Amino acid sequence: MTMHLARGLSTINTKKRKKKPVTQGQLEKYTIQWRQHNKDMRKKNLHSFQFEKLDDFVKYMRGEYKPKRKTETVMRTPWHYSGPTRRETENIPSLKSEHTFAPCTKKESMQYTGERKLVGIAMMHKSNLVPVFADEDDKTGSKQATEIAQMRRN
Repeated sequence: MTMHLARGLSTINTKKRKKKPVTQGQLEKYTIQWRQHNKDMRKKNLHSFQFEKLDDFVKYMRGEYKPKRKTETVMRTPWHYSGPTRRETENIPSLKSEHTFAPCTKKESMQYTGERKLVGIAMMHKSNLVPVFADEDDKTGSKQATEIAQMRRN
């Protein structure tokens, strides 16, 4: 299948289509819609969007309406730079209270305070670290360390 146009057809359309005149039935429908439109605009407090004449509303509905430019009665002064704004008070003290909560205090360093003496840390399996303590019968902790090493190899 080809993508050609049929004979006599063109993609360039330079003709301007003529608008059909408004019939009496359409004019009655437009009148009802015009009143409803103005009523809705008053309810929404958009009084400037109401149409004063039916002809303007008909042109609006048919896509022919060009809104009128409103002239400004008050001339506005152009914006100009006035410099940075600064506080009138130089220093505002922060709130100091006896019952303040300070969550950003430094954490105390952890220290072992137990009865048993910690000799070192042994690895039981992969990343399973176990503390090695010295007991009454084994002052250096080598007995417990050798037990952990044997368990690791078995």
